[in-house]
Amino acid sequence: MMRLFLTGSPGVGKTTLIRVVIARLEEVTCAGFYTEEKRQRGQRVGFRIVTLSGREGTLASVGRKEPTLGRYSIHVEEFERMALPDLDPGTTPAELYVIDEIGKMELLSREFRSRIIDLLAQPTNLLATIAKKGKGFIEQIKDRNDIELVEVTRKNRDQLPDEIEHKIKTELGKL
Repeated sequence: MMRLFLTGSPGVGKTTLIRVVIARLEEVTCAGFYTEEKRQRGQRVGFRIVTLSGREGTLASVGRKEPTLGRYSIHVEEFERMALPDLDPGTTPAELYVIDEIGKMELLSREFRSRIIDLLAQPTNLLATIAKKGKGFIEQIKDRNDIELVEVTRKNRDQLPDEIEHKIKTELGKL
């Protein structure tokens, strides 16, 4: 069982790393999601969720509609509708579950929090990103002894795709 959690400062390249690795895992059945910035005229106006099954939705947009985090309104129900089905082994069996990211916005969803706990309670392989800073749930996940935590930095981010791809394929017997 492989549980690889990537952490690092915002903007260091965690999502890019996840996307590069997933693209290389053609022979591995992956399910889950990644998030990406939504930009208008060079300004960040929110975040989109993209599932590996090809659906897209809004995680956050500039606004004051509760719940909010900073200047963003978090679209908890839409996030749950998009992300949760792909993280359910009963509904969507996969060899590797991909979660980008376990962070403050996503954790406004109690259902998402519960799904992570469920995935960790089962013999699932996980590739996830997790906020570098954060107390409570984020700290609890990072303190688990059944996960491997790797910090993505500007120095190591270019070699990590090869290392992570090799680790996943070795673990899943796909080399």
